[in-house]
Amino acid sequence: MTKKLLMGNEAFAHAALEAGVRVVAGYPGTPSSELIETVAKLHADGAARGIHVEWSTNEKSALELLAGASYTGARCLFTCKQVGLNVASDALMSLNYVGVKGGMVLFVADDPGPISSQTEQDTRRFASFAKLPVLDPATPDQGFAMMQAAFDLSERYHTPVIVRPTTRINHASTFFDVADATDARPVPDEGFERDPKWVIFPRRAYQAHGEINERLAAIAHDFAVEPALAAFNPMVEGGSQPSGDARTNVSRETFDDGSVSKTATSAGAKAVGIGAGASDSAASAVAPRLGIVAGGVSAAYAREALRMVEARAAAAGVEMPAYRFWQVGTPYPFPEEMAATFAEGLEEVLVLEELDHVLEDALLAHAGRTHASYEVRGRLTGDARDRGENDVDDCAARIALFLGIPQVIAPAAGAPASPTAASAASASATSSIPVAETGTNVSRETFAYDAPADAPLPVRPPVLCAGCPHRGSFYAVKRALGKTPAVLCGDIGCYTLGNAMPLDAVDTCLCMGAGITMAQGFAVAEPHKKTLAFVGDSTFFASGLPGLVNAVYNGHDITVCVLDNATTAMTGSQPHPGTGVTLMGPKRQPISIPRVLEAVGFDCIVHANPLDLDASVAAVREALDHEGPSAVLFESPCIQLVKPDAPAVVDAETCTGCKKCITEIGCPGIGFDADARGPRSKQRGQAFVDPSLCNGCGLCVQVCPFDALSMTEPQTDVSRETSSDASGSEGGCHA
Repeated sequence: MTKKLLMGNEAFAHAALEAGVRVVAGYPGTPSSELIETVAKLHADGAARGIHVEWSTNEKSALELLAGASYTGARCLFTCKQVGLNVASDALMSLNYVGVKGGMVLFVADDPGPISSQTEQDTRRFASFAKLPVLDPATPDQGFAMMQAAFDLSERYHTPVIVRPTTRINHASTFFDVADATDARPVPDEGFERDPKWVIFPRRAYQAHGEINERLAAIAHDFAVEPALAAFNPMVEGGSQPSGDARTNVSRETFDDGSVSKTATSAGAKAVGIGAGASDSAASAVAPRLGIVAGGVSAAYAREALRMVEARAAAAGVEMPAYRFWQVGTPYPFPEEMAATFAEGLEEVLVLEELDHVLEDALLAHAGRTHASYEVRGRLTGDARDRGENDVDDCAARIALFLGIPQVIAPAAGAPASPTAASAASASATSSIPVAETGTNVSRETFAYDAPADAPLPVRPPVLCAGCPHRGSFYAVKRALGKTPAVLCGDIGCYTLGNAMPLDAVDTCLCMGAGITMAQGFAVAEPHKKTLAFVGDSTFFASGLPGLVNAVYNGHDITVCVLDNATTAMTGSQPHPGTGVTLMGPKRQPISIPRVLEAVGFDCIVHANPLDLDASVAAVREALDHEGPSAVLFESPCIQLVKPDAPAVVDAETCTGCKKCITEIGCPGIGFDADARGPRSKQRGQAFVDPSLCNGCGLCVQVCPFDALSMTEPQTDVSRETSSDASGSEGGCHA
């Protein structure tokens, strides 16, 4: 074993390998991508033996491949981000009915914020919908343990199991003791055994549904009583003690470890609950009437917030009310038995979670089912954030209000204002939250961060990289269209940023591959307009093919612009079928995009280098003039894959200060100096090139109407031979 500083995703990879995973597959998506990349690196280094790892064409393909491997008894790991589970859902819903043999873990990373996603989809909801158990780690350490436990749980009940970290867990780093080398578990001697259960007929599905319901009840019981699983649901009590009680307030050690066993022996709190080794001295403590429930990373925030509130209460001489805290690390199926223990004697419960009100709903259902009298506060009542990420400061403020001691959360001198009793009293009375025992209504608006008036936060919208070939593609399309009425359908990837000014070249973006089929809908409803769809080379293979076939089959008059930059750029430059690169080592023959288009029936396929403006405009016009499905292949590698050329330079004697180089293409490598003066710019200022950003693509040189921009050295030919038609043709429209 070796101690290593690992990112959460790297640690999850090691955990899966130590659990004996045999086959790993998925599709890249932030914040999940590093797990597969770590497995691939360890395999390439010889530290992960007997492993097959791959980036599959899409999530559905990955899960179906893993299903087959699992039927042989191999342990399998699937990875994706939250929206990727939608792509795999068709296979997933049936797989749970059919069941698995080898352990099947679905590593699905949620993205509160969202930071890099279309939606704030909550995988815990999907788990309930698909009737799959889900584990929700609060820290990378706990996630490491959950990953290993998930394989055992999967094999015990023959069901896929979801491990659901969120972005902060995926990308946090800490030290782990990991094995120097691991071996995959061998496939059992019997391998795949033919059995009618592997075939999902309606009668079998009916029987399986009953089995699913039974096993969910059994798993919920295990989550409450089995020590290895109950450890993911620690429950402690803290706060004020009766006079003469030797027990002190909750200590820092109480929350340093997610395990129940350490909590039970902590000097600062009493562990309670089924499987938690409840203390016999429970009767000596003040029975709490207030409870706090948290899940995922919000549990870590809540623990830190409780430490903060307790320390400030002690410093201010304010009594810390008795409370009971419960981390729910196994949100589905909900551990009802632990909920009953937690709720005993409570009058109010505060729930802190991301993204949806899953635990809140479960507690409300439990209260209704058991006729309990406690009141649940959280997202539904406005006592917790209703979207985005939680954080320690916000949790501390809400916990202090909930405990009835808002005065202990006060801003430090000179620091931005935090929620306080004073600010609450002066805030608007609208949308207020009654605070227990204080009689004060506290405005929810007090939780907004108030930046100092003299230091507004800068607005930094995302932008295409300097030299990105997509910029030339969008600009060429806009130039080719001119004033022709058109609808421009985008897709998921770097090129979604084509919607921003000044390019303004993306009108819609729904989900991966949807641009191609949405364009067909626009073409049907508004045939007088030109309809174009932008799709990246990775998305082309992931989910674009069905739409392409539909366009040919139904004769839709659309133009598909394939932005081929030779990688899956937005998620970290992963390979895809068009590159021929695999994670197992051998390089395959790249799958030709033009040949695929020809095979499905596209008659008009034209090639263009997006960094050659005139040629690109001509290519787009040729495709637009074709009646029926047509395609333009913009082929130029991502700037992360090529060595930069010398930067462009501005001739101060020639620049007129017209700003066209800025207002036409919006490259961040070009700036404007309002104080610069020249014979032609006079008092208008002049453009300048930031050499630290410019990679010498030369697009701005072609845009400048006064030849004030030039390249200091001859440009490198950035076109890719592997992207051209294998027959040697440059493509074109033909009957």
